[in-house]
Amino acid sequence: MVDMPCEDFIRSRITELRMAKDVSEHRMSLDLGRSGSYIRGVTSGAALPSLKELFNIIAYFDMTPSEFFAPLEDDDSAYHKLCEQLRTLSDEDLDKVAVFINWITG
Repeated sequence: MVDMPCEDFIRSRITELRMAKDVSEHRMSLDLGRSGSYIRGVTSGAALPSLKELFNIIAYFDMTPSEFFAPLEDDDSAYHKLCEQLRTLSDEDLDKVAVFINWITG
């Protein structure tokens, strides 16, 4: 089986996020309701998650799909930098930002 760049990205992104969360492949697999070797199979290239399982994995990291795939975008873009800043804001501050955006685009 020949890997496509997207498959490599998914495998490495899962590993990156799992390590950042400081959770083992075994623990993550069990947390997802799968066999203990499930994530190892995914990250080793033996298997790829189904679309449903990929969304479960993304949810496991408390992310949206766009956040999961964000590294595919230019990290120096204004959009990426703004998204990083928005992630640190409280709900109250996000409401203020939304009002401001509505004022600009309104």
